[in-house]
Amino acid sequence: MKVYFESYGCTLNKSESGLYVNKLLSEGNTLVRRPEEADISVIGTCVVIKSTEDRMTKRIGELSRESRVRVIGCISSVTGKVLEDENIEVLAPKDFRSFYTGQLDDIEIKEPSIFDGIPINQGCTGSCNYCISHVARGKLVSRPIGKIVSQIRMQLERGIREVRISSLDTAAYGKDIGTSLPDLVEAISSSEGDFMLRVGMMEPRNTLSVKDRLMESYSSGKVFKFMHLPVQSGDNRVLESMNREYSREDFEEIVSAFRNAYPDSMLSTDIIAGYHGDDEESFEKTVSLIEKTRPEIINITRFSPRPYTPDYNVKTPPSNDTKRWTKEYARIHEEITRDKFSKETGKVKTVLVNEKGKNGTVVGRDLAYRPVVIPGDFPVYSKVECEIVDSDRIYLVGKKI
Repeated sequence: MKVYFESYGCTLNKSESGLYVNKLLSEGNTLVRRPEEADISVIGTCVVIKSTEDRMTKRIGELSRESRVRVIGCISSVTGKVLEDENIEVLAPKDFRSFYTGQLDDIEIKEPSIFDGIPINQGCTGSCNYCISHVARGKLVSRPIGKIVSQIRMQLERGIREVRISSLDTAAYGKDIGTSLPDLVEAISSSEGDFMLRVGMMEPRNTLSVKDRLMESYSSGKVFKFMHLPVQSGDNRVLESMNREYSREDFEEIVSAFRNAYPDSMLSTDIIAGYHGDDEESFEKTVSLIEKTRPEIINITRFSPRPYTPDYNVKTPPSNDTKRWTKEYARIHEEITRDKFSKETGKVKTVLVNEKGKNGTVVGRDLAYRPVVIPGDFPVYSKVECEIVDSDRIYLVGKKI
């Protein structure tokens, strides 16, 4: 059987989708690059906001005209019968729970290019009032450390040198099985082999409880000094309305610990603009938090009420205000990133190449997981010593030494 594959959304969704397709390939099926060549198309879906859901529904319809479609990811949690069609099969996120309890641990990674990392736990411990993801994925289910490390060894045997662990909240890892994210990071980084580990998104509420040990676990030279810590708002009143279960000060405490432990690091965060209750005061407080913590990456999303959540029917601020706030967040973010990236010029770095770039270049990552574009034809997963000679707002430019 010929299989075509697309995936959208968060790293967890892409990790699960890639794993599922590799399972199909390990059963003797073959991967094709165009949907019109396929017997079946697999699409990993995201519905975090309404516009994305609409795009997913449209794309599923397009693919169903070319072949049978197997739909995975979160869309089944909100669409109901919308996708019912004899040519479309829908697998719910909860259908993947067998993976987390051990039934799919030995999947062979046949195609590394479509395997985006290792899911370490499904579900989360939170109940944010706006979030459809925890509705779709249910309660926390963590995989045992030994199973995760074993699958990483399988990746390394296939030549992969950038190991990514993903989850809705990596900091929640192990709370249901008596272990923790720092335990997992230490177990992975102490494994034999030449590789780098990137830890995925962690929510502040759970990161705070493991903060000190997490900083220690990052000390290995095999761990990228990168943290994705979504704050969503700089106003405690709004955070409480969201039911985020942490404060602005908690976020600042974690960021301070990370920056102090690893000055050469990169911070990513998320901001929701136009949440109900947002006003000029909450906007200014969020701006002040951005300026104080200076994240290198800010993912800005306009609030989108989702079905089956407490916030589905809430009143939101005027759209003109939301647009203005969004633009200002983006402007400040670009200013911060240009300034911070420009200060890397002249530094010598070891870069792990992870993809081919455009116009005779490759793209890799430095220790802080900053993207570095290097002219030349270097093998994927090779390490290149280079000097940073230029920068852009989203990447550095390196020259091989």
